[in-house]
Amino acid sequence: LRYCRKAGMKIGAVVNVRESTMARESDVILPTLAGPEIGVASTKAFTCQLSVLASLAVRAGVARGTISREQEAMLVRQLSEAPRYANQVLKLDGQIEKVARDLAHYKNVLYLGRDTNFPLAMEGALKLKEISYIHAEGYAAGELKHGPIALIDENMPVIVIAPHDRIFEKTVSNMQEVAARGGKIILITDSKGAAHATVKTMETIVLPDVPEIISPIIYALPIQMLAYFTAVFMGTDVDQPRNLAKSVTVE
Repeated sequence: LRYCRKAGMKIGAVVNVRESTMARESDVILPTLAGPEIGVASTKAFTCQLSVLASLAVRAGVARGTISREQEAMLVRQLSEAPRYANQVLKLDGQIEKVARDLAHYKNVLYLGRDTNFPLAMEGALKLKEISYIHAEGYAAGELKHGPIALIDENMPVIVIAPHDRIFEKTVSNMQEVAARGGKIILITDSKGAAHATVKTMETIVLPDVPEIISPIIYALPIQMLAYFTAVFMGTDVDQPRNLAKSVTVE
């Protein structure tokens, strides 16, 4: 940040604490309003950051003339509906806990996602390794055949994040590759995705059909819950994982 300031750039900071050093040294503060998060592995702060960045994207679209005021109103309305959809996902806790009990018996887990679901695959893998200590990697689904497919066998659960969107069929192709090699698939999708998957899964977690702009926010919840329940079942300290700290003070 200080390097950018010296170069004369304007700084906008997405922060949870308005009084933080980063906030004080920025030109614009974009507060997440998440409130204090005690656990080291961030969950609500992550989804709030997605909300802030989505809001910024909408506002930038209006300012640059790439979206109309009518489109802005629709997108803002869809963003405001995220809590309602989130509550529906939280009610799937029983199914997600059941999946987590199975997941706890494996030593390695692969997460796959395409497009905006790739960062969610990395988020899911990060949370699982942080709090359950199971080795996990998040991969772009399109890169499956460029290496990670070599790892797939009956001992490798593959968690696939795939809402029924414009790239769903490409992800189904990846799932077929995994299934052909005996991989155990845990599919996180919506009702249309579940109907069109045509691949045998270890479990399919069906989320509500949601607007595209809030899809990353809603799909973050089950992958975080999966990590949580797995860690609880394994008896690790969910709030204070070993070797991790809430703030990193060294470069």
